[in-house]
Amino acid sequence: MSWNEPGGGKKDPWSGRNDEKGPPDLDEAIRSIQEKLSGIFGGSGGGSSSSEGGGSPMKSLGFLLVAALVLWALSGFYIVDEGNRGVETRFGKYVATTMPGLNWHFPAPIEQVQLVDVEQQRFIEVGYRSGARQQAGSVPREALMLTKDENIVDIRLAVQYQVKDAKDYLFNVLNPGATLKQVTEATERGVIGHNTMDFVLTEGRSEIVSEIKSEIQLVMDTYKVGIAITSVNLQDAQPPEQVQGAFEDAIKAREDKQRLINEAQGYYNDVIPRARGAASRQLQGAEAYLARVVAQAEGEASRFSQLRTEYEKAPEVTRKRLYIETMESVLSQTNTVMVDVKGGNNLLYLPLDKLTQGNVVPAQKAASSYQQSRPAPQSSINRTSSNRGRTTRGR
Repeated sequence: MSWNEPGGGKKDPWSGRNDEKGPPDLDEAIRSIQEKLSGIFGGSGGGSSSSEGGGSPMKSLGFLLVAALVLWALSGFYIVDEGNRGVETRFGKYVATTMPGLNWHFPAPIEQVQLVDVEQQRFIEVGYRSGARQQAGSVPREALMLTKDENIVDIRLAVQYQVKDAKDYLFNVLNPGATLKQVTEATERGVIGHNTMDFVLTEGRSEIVSEIKSEIQLVMDTYKVGIAITSVNLQDAQPPEQVQGAFEDAIKAREDKQRLINEAQGYYNDVIPRARGAASRQLQGAEAYLARVVAQAEGEASRFSQLRTEYEKAPEVTRKRLYIETMESVLSQTNTVMVDVKGGNNLLYLPLDKLTQGNVVPAQKAASSYQQSRPAPQSSINRTSSNRGRTTRGR
């Protein structure tokens, strides 16, 4: 037996329960709504059902509107994931920004919600393309820039950014990504135009990147785009392809120049300290020589003064002692040995330079041997034992 057949629809064909015994459950309410809709739009048995149930078409329509209103209200619930922000608009006008979690808004067409990922790392490429969808390589229209010294350089830049304000990101600028790219290119050309080519290609890379980043962020904040620049990477900086050969030669020459400067500096660091040390050593030696000469002169003067005093006391003795000391100092510098035999008239010569080869024979021993081998004069035979010889030999 079908549920909408004539008979009043008071009996549930599945449960067998009579509607008059208690309040209807959800299934019965749905069936009742369907029966009323069938009666309103001319369904079979609808008139009989309506007349028997005692309900009016207006009451059924009101119940249907209430149910539709409940379903419409339930459709206003939405969930914002972690790292996202929900931007609610009412008839196109901004209302609020919702945080992650379960939220509710008036369903469409009154309000709409746009979810914006504020933790996603987005990036743009200026001067080159690396994506699979586009042909990779340099983009001369964006990469070639003029420097301060009127040279052209090929600059390739990558900018990473995040959304810091979902409302500004959606409503203040029509296309934030395109705007950021145009601002980056304009800022980059301005910074490169204020620096020379050598500075851009060598030691100025980090300074240029920092300046470009700060200026881009300043312009984005002025436009209120809702973007935060996280990093700016200088992918490549080189001269145009047409002059790279000549530029490499210039770089090699610059490197040779720097190498020669470093070698000269190293030689300077090696020679100058040694020269300064030698000069200091000469000065110290001169000061030592000065002190030695002055001390020696003072000693000689003191000795002369003392000798003068002794000479005044005993002139003959002092004169003889000075003569002996002088002869001793003179004869000590020669290898010739003079032997004077007391009481004899002969002057003996000993070849002491030959005698000193090998073992040195004392002069007195040599003279004694010579005297023993030589016949003594008759007048001095009896006085040999009392004669004394003096020997002076060179050292």
